[in-house]
Amino acid sequence: MKKTKILDQAGFTRTVNRLAHEVVERNKGAEKVALVGIRTRGDYLARRIAGKIESIEGRKIDVGTLDITLYRDDLRGRLEQPHLKRTDILFDVGGKVIVLVDDVLFTGRTVRSALNALMDLGRPTSIQLLVLIDRGHRELPIKADFAGKNVPTSAKQEVRVLMSEVDEEDAVYLIDEDRES
Repeated sequence: MKKTKILDQAGFTRTVNRLAHEVVERNKGAEKVALVGIRTRGDYLARRIAGKIESIEGRKIDVGTLDITLYRDDLRGRLEQPHLKRTDILFDVGGKVIVLVDDVLFTGRTVRSALNALMDLGRPTSIQLLVLIDRGHRELPIKADFAGKNVPTSAKQEVRVLMSEVDEEDAVYLIDEDRES
């Protein structure tokens, strides 16, 4: 297995800072903005970005966590029970600009599931998508409004995001499996 670091700790921090500034700039402030992270790393990323926006704007930002397990389209045909975690959105999504946050955008299926789950909670003014890494290979017509880094990949490669809240470091790796023909 070949592992290439594409974002180190310093790059990770700079990317989070830039994304926070882009959200504030696009929305002309953060008055109606709320962040919702997709479990697990999207949740931690949303909290970091919200903290940065709070320091920029000097105001508290609503942050929530979304569990999309029951909305996934790849659960059909599986025999095991899905492991449900909690959705923690303790604010009304109605009338808000929701910034949906995930670590990696790949096929778009996770985002589609998250959009369905969000719409079951209310009707936001708009939903914007923020991802740390956009690796291409979309199967659905979904595009990030904010992308920390575009990383062209092959379908056989993996992008692995590590965050200190659940891993030992803040970094992004591109993983190539060694395949002998």
